[in-house]
Amino acid sequence: MLGISIYPTKSDFKTSVEYIKLAHKYGFKRIFASLLDVTEENKKELLNLFRKVFTVAHELDMYITIDANPRVFGILGVDYQHLNLFKDIGADAIRLDANFDGLTESLISYGDSGLDIELNISLDAGNIENILSYAPNKKKILGCHNFYPQPYTGLDTEFFTKCTKKYKKLGLHTAAFVSSQVAKLGPHPFNSGLPTLEMHRHLPIEVQAKHLFATGLIDDVIIGNEFASEDELKKLSLINEEQLTLNIEFVSGVTEIERKIILNYLHFNRGDINSYSIRSTYVKLKFKDKSIPKGNTPEQLHPGDVVIGNDSFGQYKGEVNIVKKAIPNIDQHKNVIGRIVPRELFLIDYIKPWTKFRFQEQ
Repeated sequence: MLGISIYPTKSDFKTSVEYIKLAHKYGFKRIFASLLDVTEENKKELLNLFRKVFTVAHELDMYITIDANPRVFGILGVDYQHLNLFKDIGADAIRLDANFDGLTESLISYGDSGLDIELNISLDAGNIENILSYAPNKKKILGCHNFYPQPYTGLDTEFFTKCTKKYKKLGLHTAAFVSSQVAKLGPHPFNSGLPTLEMHRHLPIEVQAKHLFATGLIDDVIIGNEFASEDELKKLSLINEEQLTLNIEFVSGVTEIERKIILNYLHFNRGDINSYSIRSTYVKLKFKDKSIPKGNTPEQLHPGDVVIGNDSFGQYKGEVNIVKKAIPNIDQHKNVIGRIVPRELFLIDYIKPWTKFRFQEQ
């Protein structure tokens, strides 16, 4: 599922509503909003503004999460057992940025507000195990990562994976943030993008999302900053969340048969994997009676090259490989027909045994 973030106090009601409607047009179903800038002086005005904005979102059947911390609870005069104020302004879930004692979260999950509880995944403190030890209503518990406004503070991939796996193994719904490359607004005065993973900060937004979905650990991808461009929303809407699609740049001279082999079929990696290439072998059966002449057969193959076995390769004619390590093109049996675009090259590491994937022309 895809989501956007909105910060109505940083713009205006009309602009926020237009953004929500545009996102909905492209299939976005989640909204993340922050109450972190609430004060004693602005709380009445702010809550009324959020209520108006959320009314529009609910008319579009969008799911709304509000981010809050202990300071927000204090200013609004609510306690953790009575969260109807958040429900009244239109929230479906409350994101608890800080850990409590486990029992508190468990009690909230049975609260009369009916709100879901979103926990901070970007921690490795054993909080989820502690909460579950108090027998919460597990159906009400979700997980959502942080985003990181400051450069070089986002999560490393290894740590991200470690933290998120805990939630997935428990069957809990998960979310993480990607960053628009044109949006400027966030909940804090300073932000240099709002991704969860540091490696995503300057990548195109669709590549960030492809990566998160390719990990198999994230259910929902939310744009952390506002306002993403319509082009970015459209590109995210075209992503297959359940299947990795790699952009390929074809070399000159590629034949029509080679294009069909690459673009018109679902590919999957063999189960008996190796460290040198990804092998899509099933598609060759469709072309066993077709000729694939030799063409563009360099002596050396490089990481990211996409190759097809040519007529000289016997039973391997028509087999598709994505090269992972530099290897010789023995007897020029393989035609190099294209290359994975450089910014997506790291994604081939997520093609595991039997992983299904497709190619898309850049």
